Amino acid sequence: MLIGRPAPDFRMLTTKDPNTLEHEATLADYQGRWLLLFFYPSDFTFVCPTEMLALNAALPEFADLDCDVLGVSTDGVFAHIAWMEFHIGALDYPLASDRSQVVSRAYGVLEDDGRASRAVFLVDPEGVVRFETLYDDRVGRSIDELLRVLQALRKPGRTFAQYTSPPRPRDADCNPTALTTA
Repeated sequence: MLIGRPAPDFRMLTTKDPNTLEHEATLADYQGRWLLLFFYPSDFTFVCPTEMLALNAALPEFADLDCDVLGVSTDGVFAHIAWMEFHIGALDYPLASDRSQVVSRAYGVLEDDGRASRAVFLVDPEGVVRFETLYDDRVGRSIDELLRVLQALRKPGRTFAQYTSPPRPRDADCNPTALTTA
């Protein structure tokens, strides 16, 4: 687990400049801002596009919280570009290529098949990991939950009540009153 530890450094080619494909992202690039670093198994998969597009739509909310976003898979930048061009469309945040698998391994998310697990890390402005979570391949990430966690982490001190999970609406068939009055 990396929570409370310095985030592993990285240097990866990204899609930030699709004309040259020579832009590298490093951890130092994000110093002074929060970073939502999310790993995904592969381009051209089924769950990733929905959450990537939802994340893209919520990018202004992350920006309002001084948080940048960087997606990472072990695919190459050419695969990232093709995926965006022919399948999901342009994204307003870069995708990084961890072809060497060094970054995925350093963050503890490299699978036996050479792909990254579905994982999210929130790195604070000083470069310390403050949140990490790992998802099953069949489960999409909740952008609202990531925003809630980021808001809570940005608050000074230990104020928890304000950022607890919102109550879930009950399904009608789970309503105890409905079950006992039938």
